[in-house]
Amino acid sequence: MDVAEIQRALIARGYDLGASGADGDAGPRTIAAVMAFQRSAGLVADGIAGPLTVKALQGADVSERRSEPEQPAWLTLASQDLGIVEGIGKANNPKVVAYFKDAGFAGVKDDATAWCAAFANAMLERAGRRGSRSLAARSFEGWGVGLKDPALGCIATKKRGNSSWQGHVGFVVGANKDQIFLLGGNQGDKVSVAAFKRSEFTAFRWPSDVPLPVASKLPTSIAGARSGVSEA
Repeated sequence: MDVAEIQRALIARGYDLGASGADGDAGPRTIAAVMAFQRSAGLVADGIAGPLTVKALQGADVSERRSEPEQPAWLTLASQDLGIVEGIGKANNPKVVAYFKDAGFAGVKDDATAWCAAFANAMLERAGRRGSRSLAARSFEGWGVGLKDPALGCIATKKRGNSSWQGHVGFVVGANKDQIFLLGGNQGDKVSVAAFKRSEFTAFRWPSDVPLPVASKLPTSIAGARSGVSEA
């Protein structure tokens, strides 16, 4: 298999290699996807498509193991914190401050600091997964491996305003043709489920050391989800 054939096989299995797709260039996204596939197939995850990897990719059946829990551990933890809200005025909610600590930023003591990425990182770290180790929401665009389509519990990033760098991040809990529903922090100053325009999303990511999720239908609406919430 040449590089383009390997890329097409990865795309067919649900890996997102970006807009360039099967361009024949073994760039960082392709290598990350190869490594994720190798882990799922029980192979040495070295990013090199050797004979064993090629054989697994050429298999008539998709042999890599896929996870099929009701929901991933990090999403379960995130769900337990629904309703956590920022402190009023100068007060700081210690539970929000703890997100910064668990995300690796113990020096942040002010819950007025944008905390969507802190929340996402904290949930991943508490679930035993390495996060992006950044407080920039769009740092997750290069984290883990890309998914072609949103999946329950995947990490989704979106644009915010007209800025080229500002964004928002959360966990997917639903989707339809127009909207993506995120369970995230700093949504209306609290942990909540909110709806956002699908056109604003930039990436759907999954931990590279966790088997890809089984394709399944997401809820197309979430009771109580609000639109137009503040993400700042």
